[in-house]
Amino acid sequence: MPPLIFRKGLDLKREVAGALAEDYHSALIEQIKGSDFRFRSGRLTLQLAREFGFCYGVDRAVDYAYQTRRRFPDRRIYLTGEIIHNPHVNGKLRALGIGFLTDSPSPAETLGPDDVVILPAFGVTVSMLEDLQRQGCTLVDTTCGSVLNVWKAVRRYAEDRFTAIIHGKVHHEETRATASQALEFPHGRYLIVLNSAEAALVCDYIRHGGDKKRFFEHFAQTVSPGFDPDVDLRRIGLANQTTMLMSESLEIGEMLRRAVADRYGEANLAGHYRAFETICSATQDRQDAVRALLDGDSVAPTERLTMMIVIGGYNSSNTLNLARLCAQRIRTYHVADATGLVSAEEIRHRPVGARQQTLTRDWLPPEGSLLIGLTAGASTPDNIVGEVILKLDGFVNDTSVTHYPYRV
Repeated sequence: MPPLIFRKGLDLKREVAGALAEDYHSALIEQIKGSDFRFRSGRLTLQLAREFGFCYGVDRAVDYAYQTRRRFPDRRIYLTGEIIHNPHVNGKLRALGIGFLTDSPSPAETLGPDDVVILPAFGVTVSMLEDLQRQGCTLVDTTCGSVLNVWKAVRRYAEDRFTAIIHGKVHHEETRATASQALEFPHGRYLIVLNSAEAALVCDYIRHGGDKKRFFEHFAQTVSPGFDPDVDLRRIGLANQTTMLMSESLEIGEMLRRAVADRYGEANLAGHYRAFETICSATQDRQDAVRALLDGDSVAPTERLTMMIVIGGYNSSNTLNLARLCAQRIRTYHVADATGLVSAEEIRHRPVGARQQTLTRDWLPPEGSLLIGLTAGASTPDNIVGEVILKLDGFVNDTSVTHYPYRV
């Protein structure tokens, strides 16, 4: 008998709605949204980006995890890894008694038909899915629809003997899962590029050929087995990790298209280059909202942002890219949650491009009015955003959160 796979929830959405609201909802955030995304208190004004926080795919994944716990109260339930990249959310799931296979040195040996395994929003590799099915586990698949669209594109490339050029992070769960789709076909190939600089190296090889040894010195860990750049770069198709900086994905696509046209001619482009629309709308919406905020679309002509605060997990790709966008234009602090706001004098944050947190002093001007822009990654729940706002208000105006007549 094949294993049971739930891909559309477990018909318990209403039953878990209260628990989800208790853990992640914020009355404060709802009030701010109703006030044109603006919070005013004393000398502090906060302007929220008009798209921020939980996206549909993340909300759905967390919802399914709560439904799974309710449906199988007496069975062991595991996640293959973090359901999303937010420590608060993953901590809540651990508190529900959901284990993480990544916590065990040899998790596969302990699984069987009585176990339930939740697949995260990023998806899992083809080989991992096959292993879980072979063991007979009940599976709850929360893979985001936007990720599935990328997989479809990669599979089409492989079917037609096109190499998938994937804009993504090689160690990210989603990128590994996407790359594995190409290997389902005998002639499937992939190459992962992190940014436009790496794409430029690929473009140079497409145009002029080159030294294979030097090519593999750079890309040995990011290509499919048996990759041959002299053969596998003749026909290429663009794909992307859905949480990357979308403007860069589009830039990389145009770079590759030009390189292929230079090598084979515009008239022959269709036979050597393809690009399907695989941009995640939620990622794009959050990035567009940040650009609009920085461009002044949400503030009066006489107003000027003092700084940006970006909230989200430090291993969250989409949050890192929001911080990256902001830091190009304005002083920006990326904090995981409200604990990063240490005091009115100190903030613990992770600068763009850094691997570790840093403690910055004198981050808040002691006098004068403040207009602070704020956004949050797609894996950051509203209650975390609300806690940051209240703590910031307390520092700026020397107030206590107890004067608010509603829950965070």
